[in-house]
Amino acid sequence: MKSDISSRLNRPLTIGRTTIDRRLVLAPMTFLGHIAFRELLAGFGGYGLLFGEMCNARRIPHEIRAGSAYFCWREAERQHLVMQIFGADPTAMATAARIVEENGLYGVDLNFGCSMATICKQQCGAALLKTPNHAARIVEAVRRAVTIPLFVKFRTGWKDDPAIPVELARRFESAGADALTFHPRVAPDRRSRPPRWDYIKRVKDAVNIPVFGNGDVFDETDCLRMLETTGCDGVAIGRMAIARPWLMAQITGMLSPDPGIYRRTAMALLDLMERHFDTKRALRRYRKFALYYSANFKFAHSFYKRIGNARDLETVKGELKEFFSREPEMVTRPNMNFFQ
Repeated sequence: MKSDISSRLNRPLTIGRTTIDRRLVLAPMTFLGHIAFRELLAGFGGYGLLFGEMCNARRIPHEIRAGSAYFCWREAERQHLVMQIFGADPTAMATAARIVEENGLYGVDLNFGCSMATICKQQCGAALLKTPNHAARIVEAVRRAVTIPLFVKFRTGWKDDPAIPVELARRFESAGADALTFHPRVAPDRRSRPPRWDYIKRVKDAVNIPVFGNGDVFDETDCLRMLETTGCDGVAIGRMAIARPWLMAQITGMLSPDPGIYRRTAMALLDLMERHFDTKRALRRYRKFALYYSANFKFAHSFYKRIGNARDLETVKGELKEFFSREPEMVTRPNMNFFQ
């Protein structure tokens, strides 16, 4: 199976006027897919693209890269980084996308999938799926503003009906999107039910642009099954990439993890957090990471409690050393109680 999945993913894929080398990408995740984590993941490799955290389109014109926690990147990742933006105003979204292009980033992604109340109350994210015409106008405005690859990440909609995402996908393609990332859950569902992978197939069959499937891909078997059953062009991995940052390199045949990788990775990310963020922000984001990383261990609550109660980064470092000195038991499949 390893050679089969590797051969499927280690193939070029044309997106707009460009081509990427691999078909496995890091899905955009707020507070998780930040610059420090992306540097960690880049050390393992195996990905075709990295997606940044969602950025408020209205704030981007005022962001200073050196001081921003969201609108920032390393020079080494510029050519394969897609910056995700959110907003409800077509003009503001177009302006933000233009700035993304001016900074030489690979592409821009429109967030039509976030169902958090704070985002939807602003009529942004998944709320835009309630007004398909307006969502399409945003895509059109951004398309007119930039020539870089334009992605749209979206959900099923606010009702469990496969006809809804199919129609949305067609609208987005017609409006100028170069690729789609589709998460087949209804907007109010925060992973309480399995994603409908059969909806991914319907979306893929409805458009002529690349479609990345997203949702509940935890290992090579899941990844291969998604590709085979949906026909999607690539796979976007989110939460599991946080739990196991080496997973994409493992799936694409570039790495075979050893037991010590868990400790090394946890310590390496802490060092990167200290390098890229101030102390308060680094501690807060490391705790976010620790929630998903906890899912790897049989005694997950013990690990997460240690990190959650740590008062500073030095304490976190000590807790990590203590925890891994006892050679914790691992689990094959993640503890889903920690995959919020």
